[in-house]
Amino acid sequence: MDPRTSAQDMMQCDLCETAVVQMHCDTCLVNLCKACVGEHFSADLSKPHKIVHFKNKNKSTLIHPRCTSHEEETCKMFCTHCDVPICTICLASDQHLGHKRARILEIRDKKRDKLVKEQTELKEKIYPNYQVIATDVQNRMSQLEKEYGDLSTAITKHGEDWHREIDKLVKKLKAEVDEMKNTQLQNLQKHLDEINKTMSDIKDEINSVDSVLESTDISSLFSVPSTLDRYTNLPRKITVSIPKFTPKKLQADQLFSLKTISLKSDEHDDSMKTTQKSLEAGSSPPVKQLLDEPETVTTIDTGYTGTFNGLYNVACLSDEEIWTRGNSNTMNLYSINQGSLLKSIRTKSGKTPGDIAVSKSGDLVYTHHWDRTVNIVKKEKIEELIRLQNWKPRGVCSTFSDDLLVTMESDDDKQSKVVRYSGSTEKQTIQFDDKGKPLYSSGLFNTYYITENRNLDICVSDSGANAVVVVNQAGKLRFGYTGHTPAPKNKPFSPRVITTDSQSHILTADCNNECVHIIDQDGQFLRYIDCGLSNPWVLCVDTNDNLFVAHGNRQVKKIKYLQ
Repeated sequence: MDPRTSAQDMMQCDLCETAVVQMHCDTCLVNLCKACVGEHFSADLSKPHKIVHFKNKNKSTLIHPRCTSHEEETCKMFCTHCDVPICTICLASDQHLGHKRARILEIRDKKRDKLVKEQTELKEKIYPNYQVIATDVQNRMSQLEKEYGDLSTAITKHGEDWHREIDKLVKKLKAEVDEMKNTQLQNLQKHLDEINKTMSDIKDEINSVDSVLESTDISSLFSVPSTLDRYTNLPRKITVSIPKFTPKKLQADQLFSLKTISLKSDEHDDSMKTTQKSLEAGSSPPVKQLLDEPETVTTIDTGYTGTFNGLYNVACLSDEEIWTRGNSNTMNLYSINQGSLLKSIRTKSGKTPGDIAVSKSGDLVYTHHWDRTVNIVKKEKIEELIRLQNWKPRGVCSTFSDDLLVTMESDDDKQSKVVRYSGSTEKQTIQFDDKGKPLYSSGLFNTYYITENRNLDICVSDSGANAVVVVNQAGKLRFGYTGHTPAPKNKPFSPRVITTDSQSHILTADCNNECVHIIDQDGQFLRYIDCGLSNPWVLCVDTNDNLFVAHGNRQVKKIKYLQ
């Protein structure tokens, strides 16, 4: 049996062909026994023979790529212009004349360094982030199971308090709950499967790059594409809302109601609705406590000046950008961090807008009482959404279900009301209480700012009544807030712009007492915020519960008031 071709025999020295191989010449690529090493050196003194132990021969020998133009030659250089390895014959030819060239080992080192850097980011940053998100989704699923269990228990307990004729309704509602739960779990499981698949792909990429990094084959380095950009955009964080069970002592077919559920990602326009019932605002947020001393984080100079061109509205587009409007026909978008003007939008009519708001899809919405319209700005083009007859729009806000709530007053200034719109379609009118009395005051110079709370209550600041009027989603009066004593300036409560935060707090600017009132969702006073501004008029809250307060001059203050 030939000892050099048989895997069952020990390999023998290429020189003496009798002794067992122990050494290897990397220069000549021959196997040697120890006794023949000296003879191999003396046979050709013109070469710098590199003798290594036979078991280390593959680890010490770099395998240079073969030239694609000259198959017998190996490539020691690299043409950066053509992005190909080249041999000495190519180097001497006119093919790469004038091109920038480099040693192939230098190019290999750069490529290797890049792969090592990307490998490190995949291992230490991206993959761990995926792990955290996957764990979060699993925890949410566990919490979902618990909360849906509690919900089913509450429905069953309430059903036992009624007569047999409602048993069928109870079963129906529980089936709806199970359907909602299964739908949400399926969506979350799908999201988790996608995350796990991506994590598996990342591990495969890591293992693949590990193999290449351990290989001495330079060609394999050039064949590895960069995949880092594919994974740098982390999966969206899913927010799950739980339906709210509301028992009602009414007719048998109205004993129960379920507010809807929704599964929303952090990105715009990515809401996955699981039922056609009315939307709940979202899952319960983390509990935050009020700071003992609110902190002014930054002050933004908007450039508005003077009594007649002061700052009269602000609306957060994001945590980094804020819309403003003064007493002119222009609405301006500012960078919060840089304090710089990003863009300006002129009203379609050329006259001063009323209130401004930002829709769920991030579009600017503004009212215009001069021509009785509500308008939306999409891609810097103004579209008329609503045109009223005999009524003038005042305040506007966007709801969690992407409806618009608009406060308005009659042309003769003797009536006021709130109307809900889906697009341009009127869905609901809120004007009177259970006794037929007006919920809101009326008057020529009254202001009616509006917002929706997380529990879907509708909150209006009514300057004519010096009150905050809060109704539930159905338009039933819940409470009215008329201020707290002692007031900072001992003056009457004078509410202006109103907003809410993640804790369902209701915040309204009080221009008389130069402060902001914070009350809970049931109308209980919590505290004042001294915003340090004269005659504060407008405010808004971003997604991180930072408060932005402004008044007639050019400044907008960003205030942290929650832990």
